[in-house]
Amino acid sequence: MSSDSSELNFHSLGLNEKLLSAIDALGYKEPTPIQANTIPYVLEGRDVLGQAQTGTGKTAAFALPLLNNMDLDSSSKQPQVLVLTPTRELAIQVAESFEQFSKNIARLNVVSIYGGQEYGRQIQALRRGVQVVVGTAGRIMDHMRKGTLKLDALKALVLDEADEMLRMGFIDDVKWVLSHTPDSCQRLLFSATMPRDVIGIVNTYLREPCKVQIKTKAATAKTIRQRFFVVKGLSKLDALDRILEVENTDGVMIFVKTKTSTIEVADGLKAKGHLAAAINGDMQQNQREYIIDQLKSGKINILVATDVVARGLDVERISHVINFDLPQDNEAYVHRIGRTGRAGREGDAISLVYTRDLRQVRILERVIRHSLEEMELPSAEEITQKRVQKFKHDLAEIVRHKDLTKFKALAHDIQVEYGTETEDMLAGLIFLAQTDRNLFVKEVKVQSERRDRDRRTKGRFDDRDNRRKGSDRDRKGARPRRDSNMPMTTYRVEVGKVDGVEPRNLVGAIANEAGIESKFIGQIKLFDKFSTVDLPEDTSKSQIEHLKKVWVAGKKLSIKEDKR
Repeated sequence: MSSDSSELNFHSLGLNEKLLSAIDALGYKEPTPIQANTIPYVLEGRDVLGQAQTGTGKTAAFALPLLNNMDLDSSSKQPQVLVLTPTRELAIQVAESFEQFSKNIARLNVVSIYGGQEYGRQIQALRRGVQVVVGTAGRIMDHMRKGTLKLDALKALVLDEADEMLRMGFIDDVKWVLSHTPDSCQRLLFSATMPRDVIGIVNTYLREPCKVQIKTKAATAKTIRQRFFVVKGLSKLDALDRILEVENTDGVMIFVKTKTSTIEVADGLKAKGHLAAAINGDMQQNQREYIIDQLKSGKINILVATDVVARGLDVERISHVINFDLPQDNEAYVHRIGRTGRAGREGDAISLVYTRDLRQVRILERVIRHSLEEMELPSAEEITQKRVQKFKHDLAEIVRHKDLTKFKALAHDIQVEYGTETEDMLAGLIFLAQTDRNLFVKEVKVQSERRDRDRRTKGRFDDRDNRRKGSDRDRKGARPRRDSNMPMTTYRVEVGKVDGVEPRNLVGAIANEAGIESKFIGQIKLFDKFSTVDLPEDTSKSQIEHLKKVWVAGKKLSIKEDKR
């Protein structure tokens, strides 16, 4: 089955009321193409091969029907659903989605399992009993070997982003896990591309899979400047407030995930002095039309909305679209920002993201074939300049157009009575006029970590990496450097041949946990009780500190510079 759009709604797909209630609360109204085409097959218990980019809403495509089919009356504490992901960030996101969708379902437990996290906490969670396990292949395999994770009662297995697992060297671990699942287990595989090894898994482990292929038509207007800001050390609302103060805006549309958020964000902005209003599905149609008319006429400048109610909304004066929350899928992003930069006009799109969202940003860039600029938090000096400039303009307009006869007389009386210099009196009046927003802003101390954009946007998703062959490693297990001119430092890790470690395990752990792209990881040498690995000379102390605590083959890396 192949489809680019769907006129279905979630209520027509056969999901139970508890799930539909959770979906409604999250603000989802219409399923994305991958959801509309996949959910019916999964509900029937069929194996599925889905080809779709990340960001098309495929987590809900498998999570919702699997939750619907779950046997919660069973006395077994063993997992019924297992989801394998290539990275711990994705594992956390998928687990959170399962929790959100199942919030109305009693006796359902979800756990995420990945490297870098203590075994003890994971073992405790598994012993308490869980129905859904989401994790990375290596750590899942470790628990299976230890006997702390049993898959005897498994009803469904999901391979999410199978091509990414292949690229990161985890495909053998995935095959091992697959080979230890019950024959009756339903199997779902999702992948953006279909390299030979992924097709091999499909042919070996999936039984007459239903095929769903979604062609993403993601394109953004060249007239739209696209940026993002990583929120650290302050709230999204405070960051948004600062950005709105320095940007030259006209009409602004702010997108959030839920109906509740529209009210919260709009009220927060109004409290900070912005002319903002919320619009959501709980409002009557005449209320929504009234608010839109206010935006069109300039009586309000900011509209906070969800995707659903903003659909079809066309207001010419929209200069900025701001994603307070990233959308459910990439096509929704394209639709959102398309409300600015129309008819050849210039527009701005800004997304507020947390560090955990950077992976989604990278994937979005690849899909829309456009790099997003990273913004810095507007400085106190920039905000002060804007406020002073606006104050001067407003004051000049009052002097030009208002009858100030009475006020001039009062100013004269004050000057005579108190002997005040004109400049001092004007300064005092300006001070009084500040109210609760000072003209002169103090700097806020916020952690700011600039990332290397070239490595972030080009390294990880270089298509050439997808074609990398096993011949890159020599017979001794050493891994040649990709760039012999790159300055490297040799590190020692406390895991070796006796622990059963292989170079791919170290590459995967370092790439996954420290964010160092695999092509920047140099030579790896395995010894009996330890190994050495060459990393770029500019690897940060924080990355090394984090890697010290990462577990590989059942041991902490305890990485340190090799002084031999």
